Amino acid sequence: MSAVAQASLSPEEYLAMERQAQEKSEFVDGEMFLMAGATEEHNAISSNLVIELGIQFKKRPCKVYSSDMRVNVSIQGDYVYPDVVALCEAPQFSDEHKDNLMNPALVVEVLSESSEIYDRGRKFELYRQLPSVQEYLLVAQDRCHIEQYQRQANGQWLLSEFKAMEAELVLTSVNVTLRVEDVYDKVR
Repeated sequence: MSAVAQASLSPEEYLAMERQAQEKSEFVDGEMFLMAGATEEHNAISSNLVIELGIQFKKRPCKVYSSDMRVNVSIQGDYVYPDVVALCEAPQFSDEHKDNLMNPALVVEVLSESSEIYDRGRKFELYRQLPSVQEYLLVAQDRCHIEQYQRQANGQWLLSEFKAMEAELVLTSVNVTLRVEDVYDKVR
């Protein structure tokens, strides 16, 4: 994520600009950050996740959204674009535009060299503020490695790691089982 050279904005100013913009930007702590392009591997992993979740969501009330769905992560008006989000209840949006999701249950970030520190740090901190978020996946694109964080009843987060292609992840937030080999299908 790279900073855009702009003075501090209000959330309303950000949304007005973002809805007209050609490129996506996140908005955190009053600053806009231009989103970088993604690699082939990043796109393949994100697409695989959307496809696998979508197949398992057929005939269920669940929905999956790709990286174009902005998420409102705080009452202060911070907005980010996860790589994949999913939920199994009615989506809640912050306004009539229906472009700021407020209640994801599952959030997925595909790690890149430029975003890994942010995705593990500040961005995860923002996701944890949303009571609806029950699971957070960090997916490496340069090796077989998925980290699954699950919110526990006491508010703590439990980490599980998956490093084998034959492993399966159980996503309790959306009642889905994913095979690691399906997440990394067609990824070198």
